[in-house]
Amino acid sequence: MNYSIAIDGPAGAGKSTIAKEIAKKMNYIYVDTGAMYRAMAVYFNRHGIHADSEKEIDCAVKDVDITIEYIDGEQQVFLNGENVTALLRTEEAGKMASKTSKYASVRTKLVELQRKLAAISNVVMDGRDIGTTVLPDAFCKIYLTASVEARTTRRYNELKQKSVPCNFNEIKSDIEKRDYEDMNREISPLRQAEDAILLDTSDMDIEEVVNTMIKMIQSKKLEVDK
Repeated sequence: MNYSIAIDGPAGAGKSTIAKEIAKKMNYIYVDTGAMYRAMAVYFNRHGIHADSEKEIDCAVKDVDITIEYIDGEQQVFLNGENVTALLRTEEAGKMASKTSKYASVRTKLVELQRKLAAISNVVMDGRDIGTTVLPDAFCKIYLTASVEARTTRRYNELKQKSVPCNFNEIKSDIEKRDYEDMNREISPLRQAEDAILLDTSDMDIEEVVNTMIKMIQSKKLEVDK
């Protein structure tokens, strides 16, 4: 039996960072679904495809292939054979991914790949609709969130450390806008699955979050194995 851990939550909640740590400590495969959507976004941006044109998006998706490999223990994302891992965390990729992830053609293609990975391995997946849509049968679902202020501060500090010019209020406004778009999109809107555990990390550091989640996962695993 393969075990799947689904971690959902809004932008800036720390899902990817936490999911990677959980996967390492539990020896599971980490599948960064957000990175897959960002890789798709990189393709759209490169080819000048407009985020509001569903027709263009539907046509473009047919020419996109996205795969995930682990090289020296690190996840690498390939777009049509090219390693685009270093391009995924840009603001441009993030904004395009948020806007285009609502389209059925984009989601259908990526969900198929994500489910195939979960069918053959123990995985940790994070995203916006993992527990509700992608892996509804995951044995452990956690909804990871934090206040807008906390998420803005984390993103601001992250960009500052990288010497990237940024404005706190602009970041906050962008996060609020992305929250609204993610929660109100027509297809697979962001929401907490009925059987997901809610964890607010506003006042927690990474180590505290990881330790808390591992306890939650181990508890769930004991229930499943009984």
